[in-house]
Amino acid sequence: MNIAQADRNKESFISSFPEIRPEIAEYVIDEIIPRYAAFDPAHREDHAWDVIENSMNLYRRAPEEVRGVLDPEIIFVAAACHDLGRINGKKNHHTDSGKMIRADSTLRRWFSPEQIEAVAQAAEDHRASLDYEPRSMYGKMVAEADRLIDSGTIIRRTLQYGMSRYPELSPQEQIDRALEHLYDKYGPGGYLKLWIPWSDNASRLECLRMLLDDRAAARKEVERLYHETAGGPAAGI
Repeated sequence: MNIAQADRNKESFISSFPEIRPEIAEYVIDEIIPRYAAFDPAHREDHAWDVIENSMNLYRRAPEEVRGVLDPEIIFVAAACHDLGRINGKKNHHTDSGKMIRADSTLRRWFSPEQIEAVAQAAEDHRASLDYEPRSMYGKMVAEADRLIDSGTIIRRTLQYGMSRYPELSPQEQIDRALEHLYDKYGPGGYLKLWIPWSDNASRLECLRMLLDDRAAARKEVERLYHETAGGPAAGI
């Protein structure tokens, strides 16, 4: 699906998701997605759009026996709300997102308490560094959709987060921090886990790991994207 950036307006957004009641889609685009504007550059509105689209693509591509027992509106809203807790910082953002979902009185217009709990748990379970398996297929889909495995996108987001969160670091330190994170999360034995067999993430992760296997090439690519992200050549690199 992948809604083009230029087409990310209310009308095209709603029409792209016929599985979702228009009033729910309107609430997401008017009230939920704008909250991402306050977050770090790697987790702003574009990120919310991407995770919603990826989640719904995973739902549509699921085997019939899986898709038939899932509620697409739970997936949709959990994807939209998964990072709302970042308003309080990164550390506990997944659990804070769940608390915010449970406290959202507007969602009670459309969802039962059991459905709201499913949305909240899916948001809580999306974080890559968790040491447990998501409790439901909803959580697995949102977690998988949040992975957004594309080498260039991942490196840019890692650099953006570092420059936003640690502005005191030198260019070289930013690059070193980004590389350390990439190996810790995406390298062989990294903490990233994939949950959806019909996702494209496994093959994309292999491509990223091929880059990381050549440490000199990986550093060169991170340096290149640092220059691009920072807006010009960095001194001393």
